[in-house]
Amino acid sequence: MTAVKENPPSLTGHVAVVAGATRGAGRGIARALGEAGAIVYCTGRSVRGNLSPYGRPETIDETADMITAAGGTAIPVRVDHTVESEVEALFGRIDREHGRLDVLVNSIAGEEPMMAMRNSFWKTNLTHAEAIFRQALLSHIITAKHAVPLMIRRRCGLIVEVTENDILSAGGNPLSQSVKLALKGLALNMAAELKPHGVAAVAITPGFLRSEAMLEHFGVTEANWREGGKKDKNFLESESPLFVGRAVAALAQDGHILERSGQLCSSWELAREFRFTDADGGRPDWGAITIDFSAFPPAFLEYFRTGAQIQLEWLNALSARTKRFLSQLPR
Repeated sequence: MTAVKENPPSLTGHVAVVAGATRGAGRGIARALGEAGAIVYCTGRSVRGNLSPYGRPETIDETADMITAAGGTAIPVRVDHTVESEVEALFGRIDREHGRLDVLVNSIAGEEPMMAMRNSFWKTNLTHAEAIFRQALLSHIITAKHAVPLMIRRRCGLIVEVTENDILSAGGNPLSQSVKLALKGLALNMAAELKPHGVAAVAITPGFLRSEAMLEHFGVTEANWREGGKKDKNFLESESPLFVGRAVAALAQDGHILERSGQLCSSWELAREFRFTDADGGRPDWGAITIDFSAFPPAFLEYFRTGAQIQLEWLNALSARTKRFLSQLPR
């Protein structure tokens, strides 16, 4: 790992695309990249006059306004990232306007409502399964495909896949679990292909994220969010979307980013290393707290315990096999 950088260089003059900048982690990441000086293209489907299919009020225009109001540069562009022609047109425009792309953040469909149902795989409703995979996974692949040539041409760049949890597993039903695991694997696979070209790819997870939807769930605002701790103690260690945004901005400014290409990062671990804080000056650390599991039924805790044990055995076996394979490769 690289040494702590207390005063990293700014991103002035760099060009970033945040795909899925409408709300949640995507919005926070777009704001943080703008804060660091990057020109930020905020993309998504929700614009003024054509609101979210999710029924939410946030738009990419609103995100861009937040960035410009803070003194940054932001360009909202309506893009359906499941439509390859629209994605291709986006990067063609960026190439014409700037001739470069430094950062791509794939935060598309992070809060896709179709993935919200939580149940056993044998009880999962598969009516929208193909739509889920197209919206939440294929969209990431389409977007990375058309972004990468701009980075390869300059032999530098960073792709960030926003996922959930800093281990293999993630919450939800088998559809959402498959998507979140695949995004981690996507960064891993892209890293191997891109390293000879000087381009890095990582996956990142926030901790307990205070997205707009989560604030509504707890009946609080960003101004009084700590009141939500009365319902759930864990919420007191939550983070605003800007926190994971500053984690991405720190990665984008890391001169040794290729050394961690392919890795699964977390906002809290990067905060320890780069010493950035959240919007309120705090430094939430989801990895250091003792999580309060008292609201979970015993059967659910046993599921977590069994899953973690199986995962650990799987990783140990995989590590041994990978080392053996590596030793067989000719030097």
